Amino acid sequence: MDSGKRTVVHLDLDTFFVSVERLQNSSLLGKPIIIGGTSDRGVVSSCSYEARQYGVHSAMPMKMARNLCSDAIVIKGDMDQYSKYSRMVTDVIKERAPVYEKASIDEHYLDITGMDRFFGCMSWAHELRQKIISETGLPISYGLSVNKTVAKIATGEAKPNGEKEVNLTNVKPFLYPLSIRKIPMIGKKTYQLLRSMGIVRIETLSNIPKEMVQNVMGKNGLAIWKKANGIDHTPVQNYHEQKSMSTERTFDRDTIDIVKLNRLIAIMVEKLAFELRKQQKLTSCLTVKIRYSNFDTHTLQKRIAYTSYDHHLIEIARELFKKLYNRRMLIRLIGVKFSELVYGGQQLNIFNDKPQLIDLYQTMDGIREKHGSKSIRRAIGLNERFKVEKSE
Repeated sequence: MDSGKRTVVHLDLDTFFVSVERLQNSSLLGKPIIIGGTSDRGVVSSCSYEARQYGVHSAMPMKMARNLCSDAIVIKGDMDQYSKYSRMVTDVIKERAPVYEKASIDEHYLDITGMDRFFGCMSWAHELRQKIISETGLPISYGLSVNKTVAKIATGEAKPNGEKEVNLTNVKPFLYPLSIRKIPMIGKKTYQLLRSMGIVRIETLSNIPKEMVQNVMGKNGLAIWKKANGIDHTPVQNYHEQKSMSTERTFDRDTIDIVKLNRLIAIMVEKLAFELRKQQKLTSCLTVKIRYSNFDTHTLQKRIAYTSYDHHLIEIARELFKKLYNRRMLIRLIGVKFSELVYGGQQLNIFNDKPQLIDLYQTMDGIREKHGSKSIRRAIGLNERFKVEKSE
């Protein structure tokens, strides 16, 4: 168990997508709601607690969900609105929290270590939660504990719309009776493996020698064993310090060829978007940068709905370039940057009613994984010979 005196808060919006839809349409209150792709090949992204009573859950095929809950109201979802409300919540948090990490579109970690000298940590977190609820109208739960893992599990136990504190002395008594499903990182396959070994509760897993767990499950096994023992030294990474993704190209000869520049933008965006999807991340801010032959440098950025699809991002990047390039001078450098990154790449597929498009992206990414990022490109970039270097 962690011995350092950290205080970490995990905030998680309750059935976030459903809650946003209910803010827009109060007639949805109290009814079973399913958010996701509306075709039979779509999957469930989020569902209300009323729908969960019928066995519906996230990532379930939509056809199965409809069969389980025939009375459910199925909504395709609106990523623009979800992105807007996600930012509203982040804005409330950043005004008050000394260090915060935006872990996904609907959850945040806060490090409030030392704040107990001036405020009661639980009281402070309660006031923050109430502020979020009053300013956004969204239900939200939080867990407060000694590290990110225990705080996250505590949030799950506090839901819906609740609060839970687990102090240092109560970490193991809190964790031990819980199902191993509650441990972050344990997916369906890992759960089935552990169940086949007769491990159902966290206490059982925590008492197995870590070497044995590691032998059976590899590196992930050690990480899971630590979580079962309430050990997690992962820091809360300040949101503003999270890395963006960028790439830029300085030309051997300054150019004014608009067709060539637009092709290069497409190649750059396509490459970065592939990296986003590989890391299961989304971006909500796109920046285009140009440097003229006289070294004047200009940038233009746009906040967008969270995405990692390059066909959307290419369109936006070209739109920004068109607005930015207005001096008819030779260009020396061009660059593209994705920022405000969050985890949640899986959530994107559920809003697309064109399963063939999802299949296409997955196929293309699979080819890139196997043969390299340049092995397959959109036709708009096939004739380009530019070498794009990714900047860290």
